Amino acid sequence: MKQSAYKEAGVDIDKAASLVERIKPHVKKTNRNGVVSGLGGFGALFDLKETGYKDPIIVSATDGVGTKIKIAIDLNIHGTIGIDAVAMCVNDLIVQGAEPLFFLDYFACGKLDNDVAEAVIASIAKGCELSGSALIGGETAEMPGVYQEQDYDIAGFSVGAVERDDIITGEHIKDGDIMIGLPSSGVHSNGFSLVRHLLKSAQGFEYDTVTEFSNGKTLGELLLTPTKIYVKPVLEALKIRDDQGRIAVRGMSHITGGGFIENIPRVLPEGLAAQIDTTSWALPPLFKWLKDIGDLSSHDLATTLNCGIGFILIVPNQHQNDVLKTLQDSGEKDAKVIGQIMSKADKAVILNGMDQAWA
Repeated sequence: MKQSAYKEAGVDIDKAASLVERIKPHVKKTNRNGVVSGLGGFGALFDLKETGYKDPIIVSATDGVGTKIKIAIDLNIHGTIGIDAVAMCVNDLIVQGAEPLFFLDYFACGKLDNDVAEAVIASIAKGCELSGSALIGGETAEMPGVYQEQDYDIAGFSVGAVERDDIITGEHIKDGDIMIGLPSSGVHSNGFSLVRHLLKSAQGFEYDTVTEFSNGKTLGELLLTPTKIYVKPVLEALKIRDDQGRIAVRGMSHITGGGFIENIPRVLPEGLAAQIDTTSWALPPLFKWLKDIGDLSSHDLATTLNCGIGFILIVPNQHQNDVLKTLQDSGEKDAKVIGQIMSKADKAVILNGMDQAWA
């Protein structure tokens, strides 16, 4: 029997329908209070009232994973890249104090391979589990002529909520406040155009190279380490209140593209600067290796990569011990003080000891 005209054109709607059935068990694991509808409808329904918020403000974020996805495609490793898509969105939401509630994904490809698509969407569902989000909908787009047959891309859309009086804007940050850093899990999902360029230019290194610092993993596997999701420990830290009943944490920063230099000033009030002691943590070996093979300056690192710190909380001095203990008890064992806020000097971010610590 002659196949359909649409299939002849390169789009297999039967395969797409089969994919929906295959991903339903993964999606089911992300169910949470507030979910009203399942997959398959034209729109996804969520009942905000069921979450218990009294006067909520909706917060939303969208992001992708950048050119890190090329490494996943080149290595045919698809089981973690979806965690990155979730992490990049939900880590942005919690900067303003919001709890992630639900997530929608967008998967676009040249030719639909259900094994690949299921692996990617299952990893998105895993990221949703880690962040407490429900995966309530998404879109699969088969686009021959736009993408090469083996290529695909993903993006995510996260929606969360925060009580109106608990929104964190950074406006209460003051001179003398303490900065607490949470370690990254690796490069995360920013700077991969630079990383891929460096690896391509380096002599004797390929994705399948095992280095002395990779604990038996190949460089490709190490680079595909998913972005850490900070949601649950940070939400625990946000339960700490000051004497006025406000959340003790005054500001937060997700260290993404632009590194320390661009991300921290986004939450600082006018007239204040962040002074960071780069000797307070060890530059992870992967970052040192990238610096060496690319002959990068410390400034290049600080304006492109997270350098081992993926998230920062800014708290008043009198609450630093409570916040630190809560973070550590919630799984962030290596949370530590990395700096403090000061009256603005000639720069918004001052990185002390950088050239010595990262040499």
